[in-house]
Formats: sequence, structure tokens, C-alpha cells
Amino acid sequence: MITLSKADYEKMLAHAISELPNEACGLIAGTKQGNDKQIKKVYLLTNTDHSNEHFSLDPKEQLAAVKDMRANGLVPLGNWHSHPESPSRPSDEDKRLAFDSTASYLILSLMDREAPVLNSFHVENNEASREELVIEE
Repeated sequence: MITLSKADYEKMLAHAISELPNEACGLIAGTKQGNDKQIKKVYLLTNTDHSNEHFSLDPKEQLAAVKDMRANGLVPLGNWHSHPESPSRPSDEDKRLAFDSTASYLILSLMDREAPVLNSFHVENNEASREELVIEE
């Protein structure tokens, strides 16, 4: 299970909307106990591809985020990105580029602007499975 605060969800949503029509992206960090992950901080990074179909994290921002995680005693939990025009599930490219089988991959679909959908996935050997995601008040 992975847990996210409503405030962090809203932070991700606002960033994703502000980046339209392109995909937004970032990192997630927090704590991990067994299979339970608690997201304590969401990082909003620049999509250097400036594309609505794929993303690349800005390397300098990514390094700064990892330094911040270490300074605050957090562990990297994975990444997140938006799908401006497609469902909240990993694309073939998302699965192909999911190199860390311990990471969580959060995908925020803005396909229906009135009802955004956020899901978390575990990706291993090009296969994606949904993780239980809880958004807390």
C-alpha cells in the first residue's frame, strides 16, 4: 500500500494542470516499512521533453531532489507523471522505461478534466500491476 496526503495530491494536480498540454512529472519520497510506503514529500520537476506523450526528468532538479531527500531522512519511493489525454495506466513506453522494480510509479490522468484519476503501479519485467493507493486528509 502507498499513502499520499490530500495536500500533496492537490500539489501534483495543480502542477499537472499548469503544464498542459504537456505531461508533468516529478519524484516521490518518504518512508517505507515492508510493503507499506508513506509519501512525505512530492517533488515537482521539469519535463525536459516538453511533450504530451512522454517525459524526461530534469537531471539537475532530480539531483537536487535526491539531496533534499537525504538531508530530510527520506527515501526515494518512485516517480509520478501525468497523462494529459490518456488513462491512468502505464503506456508501453512507461513500462519499458521502468528500470527500478522497487519503485512506485504514480500516473495522474487528466483525460477527464472534471474527474482526474491517480493510480500507483509496480512495474517489473515490462508487466504493470496496480498498487493500493490511499489519499489521506
